[in-house]
Amino acid sequence: MDIATLLGVMAGLSLMVVSIYMGGGASGFLDVPSIFITVGGCFCATLVHFPLGEVMGIISVVKRTLSVNIPAAENVIRDMTQYARTARKDGVLALEDAARRVDDDFLAKGLQLLIDGTEADQIREIMFIELGSMQRRHKRGSSILTFMGESAPAFGMIGTLIGLVQMLRQLDDPSKIGAGMATAILTTFYGALLANLFFIPLAGKLRRRSSEETTIREMMIEGLSAIQTAVNPGVLEERLRSYVRPKQRQSSTE
Repeated sequence: MDIATLLGVMAGLSLMVVSIYMGGGASGFLDVPSIFITVGGCFCATLVHFPLGEVMGIISVVKRTLSVNIPAAENVIRDMTQYARTARKDGVLALEDAARRVDDDFLAKGLQLLIDGTEADQIREIMFIELGSMQRRHKRGSSILTFMGESAPAFGMIGTLIGLVQMLRQLDDPSKIGAGMATAILTTFYGALLANLFFIPLAGKLRRRSSEETTIREMMIEGLSAIQTAVNPGVLEERLRSYVRPKQRQSSTE
């Protein structure tokens, strides 16, 4: 679980709530028509822009930004080096037990290709196709969240226009001006809040997650092809360390 994402969202909402209560209470910030315009309009526009299946998968996309299932770089370096030693000593078939114990589907597939005797070039080709598929899924999820982050403020402005029209049509009845003004102001507030605290940050987090996972997968591909070509385990370890930021390399060796 990514604590930073949850902490940021909860802290942001808490600051909003506290500020609202300090300013006189939350009753004036709840307006159902404004919610319908902003949230409903944003969701409907997303349905128009993207296929239904992709939109329905938005929950899994958000879940992806909250969960951290990417193997740590130091663990990948350690495991791939150990696989190289095992294959060098006992042969590639000795990796069957390791393949059964691996929790990561990507790595398990690569190890199975090794065990099946697939050539190193073919392993790289197959695994990079798999990596490209993963990147496209992440890009689609990020694009959905980015679009929602752009459309939420737009529908906030649409709600503002609706509220202003309602208010201007009822200037002869001062008692009804407040409702129109509330819709006008709150839709903008809701749109800005959704975009800047949820959709845009989550899209950025997903892009970062995708970049991190891409690096890890590239390390695995490098390790698998090196094992198949019988690269020295020590040389392989140094190769894999080159993927890690210099400040992290020391901790990877400990």
